[in-house]
Amino acid sequence: MRKTVRFSSLFLLLAFGAGCGGEGDVPAAEEAQQPAVESTAPVAVELDFPEGVTAEMVAAGEAIFTGAGICFTCHMPGGVGGPLAPNLTDNEWINTDGSYEGIVQTVTAGVPEPQQHPQIMLPKGGTNISDEDVRAVASYVWSLSQGS
Repeated sequence: MRKTVRFSSLFLLLAFGAGCGGEGDVPAAEEAQQPAVESTAPVAVELDFPEGVTAEMVAAGEAIFTGAGICFTCHMPGGVGGPLAPNLTDNEWINTDGSYEGIVQTVTAGVPEPQQHPQIMLPKGGTNISDEDVRAVASYVWSLSQGS
């Protein structure tokens, strides 16, 4: 069964001349020279979730990844990787096979002997997140690599 998931990590705020204290509107010639602003509206991505994974779990996992789970401190916001931990958005898995259950096991047990990065990962990232939170984070991490 296919489900649609909407992800959005950034919101774009725009302010235009009205009410900003300026003397009149921007002339049409100047307005035409303004660069186009790319939309950051959520993009629908259809995923075949592993058994037991839901769109709600993925959303909860993103909140934990960027919050109480502190995963973003090593894996960077959006899971793009950094000097301390690998990229989670591609299909190259270093410390697991990339399956949902493999990611659950890696988050649960940690990575005591990383293969390519200098920093170990403690079990549950050294946090007190619950087993349910681990499964949510794993669903989010799994989803990151599905678009690549």
